Amino acid sequence: MTDSDHQRDAKPGKRRVPLHLFRDGRIDSTAALLAKPYDYVRETCALLGSDLFESRLLLRRTICMRGPEAAELFYDESRFKRRGAMPEPVRATLLGKGGVQGLDDEAHRLRKAMFMSLMSDERVEKLARLVEREWLKAISSWASEEEVMLYHAIQPILMRAVCKWAAVPLSSAEEVKRTRDVVALFDQAAALGLGHLKARIARRRSERWLAAVIEETRTGRICPANESALAVVAGHRDASGELLPPRIAAVELLNVLRPTVAVSVYIVFVAHALHRFPENVPESANGDCAVRFVQEVRRFYPFFPALIARTRRAFRWKGVAFPKGRQVLLDLHGTNCSEPWSDPEEFRPERFIDAPRDLFMFIPQGGGDHHRHHRCPGEPITLALMKVALRLLTSRIAYHVPPQNLRIDRTRLPALPMSQFHVSIDRLLPDGANDDATWQS
Repeated sequence: MTDSDHQRDAKPGKRRVPLHLFRDGRIDSTAALLAKPYDYVRETCALLGSDLFESRLLLRRTICMRGPEAAELFYDESRFKRRGAMPEPVRATLLGKGGVQGLDDEAHRLRKAMFMSLMSDERVEKLARLVEREWLKAISSWASEEEVMLYHAIQPILMRAVCKWAAVPLSSAEEVKRTRDVVALFDQAAALGLGHLKARIARRRSERWLAAVIEETRTGRICPANESALAVVAGHRDASGELLPPRIAAVELLNVLRPTVAVSVYIVFVAHALHRFPENVPESANGDCAVRFVQEVRRFYPFFPALIARTRRAFRWKGVAFPKGRQVLLDLHGTNCSEPWSDPEEFRPERFIDAPRDLFMFIPQGGGDHHRHHRCPGEPITLALMKVALRLLTSRIAYHVPPQNLRIDRTRLPALPMSQFHVSIDRLLPDGANDDATWQS
């Protein structure tokens, strides 16, 4: 039976343990993935009736898979490695070369411990307070404008706050340029042509900037607090006891700044969910109901589409052969929006009341353990800043949403509403107030 015969016989929606690895039938699927970055794997899985299949991406044979069991396999360090797995265009823009995302084993654990040391409850709460303070200061200027594009307006707020929190010097004269460069790393990394070139240039410029900051810190010209991200990264030593080269340290410092500014995507989705699903607006912007709301935003809305690794050795899983060195792609968003989630296409924050604490079922920013696996160490920051957005948008900022195209553009990376979510600010409400106008159009 040929691969095309298998495709015709497969029934959408039915899952089975594949004794044969289906193929998607294309010579190369890179264009299909770029056209539908959040849906290509999910739709192909539905077509083939299997949670894994083989394709070619950038002409390299690739096993694509989704689901909690696939995620648990993907994070098995005895079977998979990250070094050299991520395509060069991604390393040259979004992630940087030599950073924690491309490390394995002891080198990864040491570098990951550096990041996790920054994620204490006190430190995360301090960053949340800084973001809230900067946001409230910006409201007066927002109110003077007819409309504000939330996606762009929130980015300098996040950049100022995280630089202050990390002890990275950022003058008002360079704020616009530095913010624009950091945004380009995640907003233009997947763009074609000129957009991707801009992201590469922004990466080089940002690394030069922060490498100089690292060197000035090591020579004593800049004296950050010991617990700050700048001090921790500048003073970190690898397994051989050596300080990180300034460029690598700059990559890791950008791995603090960039993901924090990228929370602007999730903040737009918080506003979008408040507008689209008013029946689910939490009674309180604090406590468990707020956590459930922002977690459902992270599950429901597309953020990071997939991760890539390579097999360390040959093995079989569920009857399928994984050759040594095979590229494997894990569908993050597809895992969050498919079985075993009940009614995954519905926005239901209450699903998190009794949701199992499964490290591989809910993986918007990667799966597994924060300390041991390649799960985003900044996840606590993401949650804290989304809760700040929820609180301000439901209790401190009276605004309305003018008519616009709010359809989510799932062909874009990162996905956003077509309009990137415009708001008109009416007024700043006193602390503790709650006004229906905050989330109504």
